[in-house]
Amino acid sequence: MKKLQPISWISKKRAQIIFSGDDFSKIKFTLVRVALYEPDYKWATAQCLNFCDHADGEIRGLAAACLGHIGRVHGTIEMEKVIPVLERLLQDTQTVGRAEDALGDIKQFVRRRRH
Repeated sequence: MKKLQPISWISKKRAQIIFSGDDFSKIKFTLVRVALYEPDYKWATAQCLNFCDHADGEIRGLAAACLGHIGRVHGTIEMEKVIPVLERLLQDTQTVGRAEDALGDIKQFVRRRRH
């Protein structure tokens, strides 16, 4: 039986090292760690957006889901950057479900600014 790894914070420096590598398993795990625990939501968002164009559909889908996690955890997200990418991923058969879920999370959890 495979032992589950605890999900916890990871430093930006360590995350960048993993993101620049080619171990898809580590990249996916690190995307989740960054989305859930990185206090700098703009940096976390940028990392996820980078992986929304990855050649591997599973990584693209997870990056989309992580954008939803960021919106849920922080109650905010850079809508002008994120929404167009998620809408594009709705057209990708490998990412449509995750993109729909992320848009749902953003709609439900991101606080709307009052003008």
